[in-house]
Amino acid sequence: MQVGNSYDSRAVFSLSANKPQADAKGLGKAIGDARRRAGLTQQDLCARTDLSYSTLAKIERGAIKTPSVFTVMSIAQTLGISVEQLVGGGAAASSSPTAPARTYKTSKSGISFVYFDINGVLVRFFHHAFSQLAQDSGASASQIESTFWHYNDAVCRGEMTMDEFNTALSARIGGFPVDWQKYYTSTVNPIKETQECLKWASGHYRVGLLSNIMPGFIPEMIKIGLLPHLDYNTIIDSSEVGAIKPEPRIYQLAAQKAGTDNPSQILLIDDSRTNLMAAERLGWQVMWFDDYQPAESVERIKSALEF
Repeated sequence: MQVGNSYDSRAVFSLSANKPQADAKGLGKAIGDARRRAGLTQQDLCARTDLSYSTLAKIERGAIKTPSVFTVMSIAQTLGISVEQLVGGGAAASSSPTAPARTYKTSKSGISFVYFDINGVLVRFFHHAFSQLAQDSGASASQIESTFWHYNDAVCRGEMTMDEFNTALSARIGGFPVDWQKYYTSTVNPIKETQECLKWASGHYRVGLLSNIMPGFIPEMIKIGLLPHLDYNTIIDSSEVGAIKPEPRIYQLAAQKAGTDNPSQILLIDDSRTNLMAAERLGWQVMWFDDYQPAESVERIKSALEF
């Protein structure tokens, strides 16, 4: 069957016939390489293909073994290359000019990758959401907060969906309908000093987000401007990887995604000393962030990243 630019759908379906894991990773790398050559961030490509950020991120890292035929076709058409070039790993053979390889720095202290936490580092924590929901529902803020923390870890691990969480929270406060993501995004505030620091760091270092967070929050926060719109080298979303800080597994996965064999080259910026201690035990460099004194914290970050 021919579709669009000489596209045989069997080429994509054949990915799973032989070595799907390797092929999925090869396809993901080809898409990522082609996207960067086109000068697009993941968010740009999502907007042009009507894909969710989460789906594209999973495709690029090879987590989706058999992407939809029509998804691959849409990506190829948006990037101006053939599906065969993507499936065959031949995106580099495209007539598009090859962009120079990005050069990243290593700080004097040996840091080459920086992970930023989100809550308490890039945005001010969401306690205002508790009081706003209390005001709207008539329930006490302490009851709402207690219920929230009872379920928070399960949701952030992806063991509980947002619908299930909203239902459980609603039941605890007398049946008042709850959309926690809406309450969260309408009450958190960006910490401008850290967000500017993240933008600066992304111009010199490989950077990523490493957060205990509920499903779908990160792409929504990027979309509405609560997080910087950057081409992150990786995003470790606890709800997608099924682990939360300070569990060792999430740090081990984050270290793999950072692409370094030396854990001391990774810096974690976090407002939780418990999370930092867990990373430090694995050999990471760490820095505590004080959101009450963000300017001072940012100065310490930039000092650690001096090159």
